[in-house]
Amino acid sequence: MKKMLLQILIVAAMLLTPQRHLSAQSFKIDWFTVDAGGGISTGGVYAVSGTIGQADTGGMSGGNFSLVGGFWSVIQTQVVPLLTAVRNAITGVLTISWPRPADGFLLEQASALSGTPIPWTQMNPPYQTNTTHVFITVPSPSGSRYYRLRKP
Repeated sequence: MKKMLLQILIVAAMLLTPQRHLSAQSFKIDWFTVDAGGGISTGGVYAVSGTIGQADTGGMSGGNFSLVGGFWSVIQTQVVPLLTAVRNAITGVLTISWPRPADGFLLEQASALSGTPIPWTQMNPPYQTNTTHVFITVPSPSGSRYYRLRKP
C-alpha cells in the first residue's frame, strides 16, 4: 500500500511541476545504404554477383558491358540478340540465326576461346533475312567453333 501511495505522489508531483521548453537536436544523415538479399545471376558464360540495393557501389565497365550499382540501377546500354545455331543432320549445313531487328550487328567466329584477346574473325555480310530472323548458312565446321554478335 505504501508503495502504491508513493507512486501516486511521484506522478502527481510530475504533473504539477512546471515543464521546461524542450527542443529536439538537429540531426542529419548524410549517407546510407539499404542492403538485403543478394546472390549470383548467370546467363550463358556471364555471371554477376552482388547484393540487392547497394546504392554505394558506383559503376563498373569493360568492353561492351557496364554495370551501375544501386537499387534498380542496372543499366543495359545495348541489347545483343540471342544467337541460335542449327545443324542439318542430312546436309551437314549449319544455320546461325538471330531475331530481327538487329541493325548494325556483325557475326564473328573463333575456333577457341583462349588467348588475349580472343582471335575473333568477322563472317562477312550480306546476311540473309526473312520476316523474323537474320541468318547465315555455312558448311558444318570440323572441331569447335564459337560465334558471337558484335556491334562495332
